Amino acid sequence: MRVATFNILNGRTPSDREVDLGVFQESIASLDADVLALQEVDRSQPRSGGVDLTALAAEAMGAVDQRFVAALSGSPGATWIAANGREHPDAAAYGIALLSRHPVSAWEVIRLPTLHTRVPMWFRDSRLPLMVRDEPRVAVAAVVETPDGVLTVANTHLSFVPWWGGRQLRALVTALSGVERPLILTGDLNMSPGRATGITGMRSMVKAPTFPVDAPREQLDHVLSDHAWQTVKGEARRLPISDHRALVVELE
Repeated sequence: MRVATFNILNGRTPSDREVDLGVFQESIASLDADVLALQEVDRSQPRSGGVDLTALAAEAMGAVDQRFVAALSGSPGATWIAANGREHPDAAAYGIALLSRHPVSAWEVIRLPTLHTRVPMWFRDSRLPLMVRDEPRVAVAAVVETPDGVLTVANTHLSFVPWWGGRQLRALVTALSGVERPLILTGDLNMSPGRATGITGMRSMVKAPTFPVDAPREQLDHVLSDHAWQTVKGEARRLPISDHRALVVELE
């Protein structure tokens, strides 16, 4: 089974202002994933052509089940508020998505702890800290009916504030404690493999730097498991879109 996680940057490249939908679908199709976790996903946003990127990704990969979960509702520069799950299905939103070529028998949405205040962050080439505000964070889990049995796959995009991202990951592990096993936890965790495995107690299925895309220095994107899967092949793949590389792993 091939699992992939990809922070798609709304389907654009760091230098693009708009999305080429054909290039987006070609990039998704090239991953040939059985289960695909996406982060920074737009729905009905002007910057990505007003389309549902999850639906386009599902079409490109041949998914039979899909779920988009909004973290933010509205559009940047206009109304931009935390999503609550009661948004209209066609309303402008931004969040994460999970797609599967195998049937999904159950879904669960988990809204993670939100950091409500601005916090200081030091960035590369910056002598002084900048006060930044994080966005709401969510996770989605699917019970996937594969030919080899049932498993749960979860996807999330955690805070870039290191200590808060760790708290969110601990909260997510607790929320997933009762799901059907085995469990695969994937997404842009905004932390190193050592920290991700240390917090979750899970194994990393592939270790490869994923960010920034041109000359990746760190692995922010992960596929973790609590099961004795064997990694047949794993790689961080550069595609025509995004500032991240897609992390792809074949599990046996």
